[in-house]
Amino acid sequence: IGANSLAPAATTVVYSIAPPFLNFSTMLFNHSVFLTENNFNEDSLDDFLRHQVVKECWRKNSNNEYVLVTNEDVEDWDLYKRKEVAREILHKIAGKGFAYGAFCEEKVVGYILVSNEFFGSSDQYLELLLYHVSETYRRRGIGKRLFKLACKTAKEIGARKLYISAHSSKESQAAYQKLGCIEAAEINQVIAKNEPYDVQMESIL
Repeated sequence: IGANSLAPAATTVVYSIAPPFLNFSTMLFNHSVFLTENNFNEDSLDDFLRHQVVKECWRKNSNNEYVLVTNEDVEDWDLYKRKEVAREILHKIAGKGFAYGAFCEEKVVGYILVSNEFFGSSDQYLELLLYHVSETYRRRGIGKRLFKLACKTAKEIGARKLYISAHSSKESQAAYQKLGCIEAAEINQVIAKNEPYDVQMESIL
C-alpha cells in the first residue's frame, strides 16, 4: 500500500488500496485526502496528547482465565516519542500499510494505522498497528469512526479479520469490546511474544 494508489475524483474519494486522510472541522468529517508524505510529516504529532493513566489490567490466572489485577502505570509520550511514531506512520504508508487520521483546526487529533501484510492460516488477518485519539478529544466518537473506516478499507483489500494486540488495561479492553472486538481465534505467536501482556484480539470484518 503506498503512493501508487488511485487519486480521488472531484467529490468522491476513489482508492484501490490506500485510504483517505480524514479532516475534522468542528468535529465533523468534511474532507478526505490520501495520507502521504505531502499531508503528513514527522512534525504532525507534535501537539498530540498521548496520555493514559492505568490502574488495573487484565491478566490470565492459573486457570487461564482473565482477571483484573492492580497494575498502576502512566503512559505519557514526550516530543521525541511523538516524532518517532510519526516517522513510523510515514514509513508504513510508503508501502507497508495504510492510515486514517482525524484533524481539528489543522491538528492531528486521532489516527489509525494498519499493516497490509496478510497472515493467518488462510491469510485472513491484517494487523492494526497504531490507534490513538489525543486525550482532550476522546469520547467524541472520533476513535469509533476511524476504526470503522480502517475496517472498511481492510475488508476492501481482502482481509476478513483485523488483528489487534491490545493493551490489557481495563479502559482499553472496554473500548475494544465496545467496538465489537473479541479474543483472537488464532494467536500470532510473534506478535504475542513481542507484547506478552497485551490481549490478542480480532475484529471480524
